[in-house]
Amino acid sequence: MSAPSQPKLASTVLFVRDGEAGLEAYLIRRVKQMAFAGGMTAFPGGGVDPRDLDAEFGWIGPEAGFWADAFSCDERSARALVAAAVRETFEEAGILLATAGRTAVVDTDNDEWEAERQGLLNREHSLSELLERRGLSLRADLVRPWAHWITPEQEPKRYNTSFFLMKLPDGVHPRAISTEHDKAEWVGVHDALAEAQTGVRPMLPPTIATLTDLARFGTADEAMAGAPPRRIQPIQPALVEIDGVLQVRLPDGTLMKPSVRMGPGRSVAD
Repeated sequence: MSAPSQPKLASTVLFVRDGEAGLEAYLIRRVKQMAFAGGMTAFPGGGVDPRDLDAEFGWIGPEAGFWADAFSCDERSARALVAAAVRETFEEAGILLATAGRTAVVDTDNDEWEAERQGLLNREHSLSELLERRGLSLRADLVRPWAHWITPEQEPKRYNTSFFLMKLPDGVHPRAISTEHDKAEWVGVHDALAEAQTGVRPMLPPTIATLTDLARFGTADEAMAGAPPRRIQPIQPALVEIDGVLQVRLPDGTLMKPSVRMGPGRSVAD
């Protein structure tokens, strides 16, 4: 039996806000053509850019050691994980969590910044290169560590994913501009869970588990304040087949049935 593949470092970002029905999360539906999790509801996110691992760039907020402790990694990886969270927020929602100081985040809703976003998407430059060239500092103080999932060893495509929580700054709104999803919307956390239960909104277990955690809070401020204060225990599930049904077994023995049929190239850690 071959050894499990090494999981790739990745970041996922949970946008939250206060809505009429309570706490809302910003959810995307990945396009069906995507090899990974096509057609499923998820949060914005993606892999670490290796160019950000050893780069120097402006930084405001908790230093690398804080994030390294939260996600059980070295400081080099921790900085790149935060950078990936910020980059994905910009790439998938048009929001750049960066400033020239402790002022409002930069306004990117114009052609000049759209060209910069496209450059990131096309890998013409890294986030660290963009920040350095623009004289901007990454705002690590605007996000919180939330969860840590690692894809089961049985999966051919594996991720070591750090989940970040973010309450959007005042006056800042996501834009549905990514080609990786065909739908993006604010959904009440409880409504999203109910739709996952009925199969209306297919999700993988980490998404369901994360929404379940968020459902404990009534407001975005409460959720931000409720972010884990210490090291987050990584969750690495196992895939098990019970009575012909593929399920996910969590480390504590809890069984979760994916709300979509798993298959080659589909991971439970996104």
